[in-house]
Amino acid sequence: MKQETKNKLKTSYRVKLLLLLLTIGLIVFMFPKGEALESEVNVGSIWIQEDLIASTTFEILKSKEQYDREVQRAVQNVNPVFILDEKVIDSSLDSIRSYNKVIREIIDKDIYQSDEINDFRQTFLSPQAYETLKNIRIKENSLTASQSLNLNDFFRISSDIILAVERRGYLNQLYENISKDTIALREGKFEKLVSKSNYYDSNLLNDFIEDYLSQLGVSNEISNAVKEYVYRFVAPNILYSPELTNAAVELAKNKVTRNVGIVNENERIVAKHDRITPEIKLKIDSYRIAKGTEIGIWGRISQTIGKFLHILVIFTLFIIYLYLFRKRIFNDNYKLLLISLIILFISFLTYLVHQINVKAPVEMLILVPVLSMLFTIVFDSRLGFYGTIVIALIAGGLRGNDYAFAVMNIVAGGLAAYTVRDIKNRNQIFRSFLFILIGYLTSIIAFGFERFAPIDQMLVTSAFAASNALISPVLTYGLIIFIERIFKITTDLTLLELTDFNNPMLKELSKNAPGTFSHSMTIGSLVESASEAIGANSTLARVGAYYHDIGKASSPDSFVENQMGSANLHENLKPEESAKIIIGHVLKGIETAEKYKLPQEVINFIPMHHGTMVVSFFYEKAKELYGKENVDISNFRYPGPKPNTKETAILMLADACESTVRAMNEPDQQKIEIVINNLFKIRLDDGQLDEAPLTLSDLTKIKKEFLNILVSQHHKRIRYPKQDEMENEASADK
Repeated sequence: MKQETKNKLKTSYRVKLLLLLLTIGLIVFMFPKGEALESEVNVGSIWIQEDLIASTTFEILKSKEQYDREVQRAVQNVNPVFILDEKVIDSSLDSIRSYNKVIREIIDKDIYQSDEINDFRQTFLSPQAYETLKNIRIKENSLTASQSLNLNDFFRISSDIILAVERRGYLNQLYENISKDTIALREGKFEKLVSKSNYYDSNLLNDFIEDYLSQLGVSNEISNAVKEYVYRFVAPNILYSPELTNAAVELAKNKVTRNVGIVNENERIVAKHDRITPEIKLKIDSYRIAKGTEIGIWGRISQTIGKFLHILVIFTLFIIYLYLFRKRIFNDNYKLLLISLIILFISFLTYLVHQINVKAPVEMLILVPVLSMLFTIVFDSRLGFYGTIVIALIAGGLRGNDYAFAVMNIVAGGLAAYTVRDIKNRNQIFRSFLFILIGYLTSIIAFGFERFAPIDQMLVTSAFAASNALISPVLTYGLIIFIERIFKITTDLTLLELTDFNNPMLKELSKNAPGTFSHSMTIGSLVESASEAIGANSTLARVGAYYHDIGKASSPDSFVENQMGSANLHENLKPEESAKIIIGHVLKGIETAEKYKLPQEVINFIPMHHGTMVVSFFYEKAKELYGKENVDISNFRYPGPKPNTKETAILMLADACESTVRAMNEPDQQKIEIVINNLFKIRLDDGQLDEAPLTLSDLTKIKKEFLNILVSQHHKRIRYPKQDEMENEASADK
C-alpha cells in the first residue's frame, strides 16, 4: 500500500500542478513590490525610451545609502540622557547618621563587655577597619584624647566627603562607557547639556577621597577605614536613563527627512537619449515607488497577476520541453521537485542580493552557474542549458527586468554546462572555473564598452565575477553529494566510479568467474553502442552490463562460461534443480548489490535482463523426462520484472545475442543476423519488451549495432600454417 501511494505521488498530475503553482507563487512573492516602470536603470546608461513625464506630483526620496548615513549621523549626535536624583543626597546622609549610632554602641559593648560577642561580624566593616575604629574609641577615652582623632571626627569626615560628592554629582557610569564627552542632564522638566567631567565616576571618586584625606593628614589606617565607611553609603545621583536616551535617538531619527525635493505633475523626469545621472536615477526610483503606492489594491492585484503570468510563460516553455523530450523527468515528481528547489534556491539568492544596497556589483555573486552544472550533471547538458535560460530570465526579472544581467548569466551558465557535459570524475567540476570566468568577463567587457563604463568599474565587476566563478564549482561539488544521497539520484559521476575495475564486486567477479566477467565486458560494449544509437543513457547501460551477472560470482562453476572444459555439474542434477540454480543467480545478485549499496538504477538490471523468460534448455529437458503435463512452467521462469527502461531492455537483448553467438560454430554475418532477428522476435512475442519504451525504429538501430559489433568480434580468421598439426599435438598431450 505504501509503495502504491509512493508511485501515485511520483506520477500524479495534481502534484505536478501544485508544485508548479507553489514554485511560481514563491518567485512572485520575491518580485520587487510596487514597481511599475519596466526595467532597472543604472547610472551612466542611456535612457532610450520616450521622455518620462511625471503623471503625479511626488517627493524625490533620498537613496537608502544617503538616508542611512544621515540617520547614523543624527544618532551619533544624540547625547546620552542622565537624570539627577535629588533624593539620593538626603538618603545617604540619613543612612550614615543612623549607622553612626549603631557602630558606636557595638564598639562600646566590645570594649566594656568583652564576654559578649560584639565584634566586626555585626558590622559591614572589615576586621582592619573595625579595629581602627575601636582603637579610635579607646584613645578617645584615654588621657590623650584631646590630641587625637575621635569617633565623632571620623563620622564628620565621612559625612563631609559624602556631602561633597553628592553636591557635585556622582555618575553611575564610568567615563569610558559614556560615548560622548557631553551628556544631557535632566532635572525635573528641564534638560541641559553639561560635560561629563563635571561629575565624579567611580575612578575619579576614589582619587577625590584619597586627596581629601591626604590634606587632612590622617594615617593610612584611618584613611582606609574612612574609604570603606564612605563607600558603604555614598550612591550615584546622576543616573543614566536608557529609556530617555532611546527616545532621544528615535526623535533624532524621525527628524531626518526622507526627501531632497519634489517633482510636480507633468514635469519631465528624464528625456530620451539623456544619460542617467545619480540625480535622475533618484527621481526615477522615487517615481517608481510613487507609482507603486498610487495603483491601489486592484492595481496591486492586477500587477501580481501580471507577475504570475510572466513567470508562468517562462515555465511553460520549460515544461513543454520536458514533456516532449524528457518524459522520464516529466513523469517523475521527485525529480521535478529537485528542479523546483534548485530554481527556488537561485531565485532566493537573487532576492537576497537585490536587497543589499551597496555600490559594489554584488549581483555578480548570484550563482546561476551552480544551477547550470547541477542540471547538467544530474540530468543532461540540454536540460542544463534550458534551465540556465529559465533561471537567467527569472533572475533578470527579480532585478527589475535587468537584461544585461540575464545575458551575462546565460553566457556564463551555458559555458558552465558545457564544461561538465561529459564529466568523467568529480574533480572535473573545478575545470569550469575558467569557462565561467571567460563567460562573465566577455559579457562585462561587451556591456561595459557599449555603455561607456569606466575601466575601474569594469575591473571591480570582474573581481566579483571571478569570486562567482570560484565559488560555483565548490558549491556544486558539495551539492552533488547532497542531492545523490537525499533524492536517491544516480548521476553519471557515480556510474563512472562504478566502472572502475578495482571495485570489490568486479574484482571478485573477475577472480572467481572470469568467463562471466569477460561476457559482462563484451555486453558492456554492445549496450553502450546501442544506447548511443537510440539516445539512451549509454553510461548507465554499460554499468548495468558490468553488474548484471554479479550473482554468478558465488557459484561460478554452475555456469557454462566458467567451466573451462571441466565436468558440467548439471549433468548429474534434475532439470528443476538446475533451473533453480540458474534462476538463483538473479536473487543472489540482488542480495550482493544491496550489500555493496549499488544504486537502484543499477540493481534493476539484475532481474530485468532476464525478465520473466523461461530457462528453456532445462524446461525442454524436463518435458522430455516427465511429459509436458507433469511440468510446472513456473519453476523454470525467472521472477522478473520485465525491462521497463530502454537501457534494461537493450541489456536483455544484448545478453541473449552475445551468449547465443558465442556458442555458434563458425559464425558468419548471415548466421549472426538470423540469430539476432530470431532472438528479438522471441522476446517481442513473449511480451518481454511490452513495458520498455522502445520503438520499432529503436529496435532496428539496436539490431544494426549488435550485428556490426558481433560480426567484428566473431569474424572468420585465416588459419596459420601447420595449425592443424599444432592442435593435434595439443590434443595428444592431454
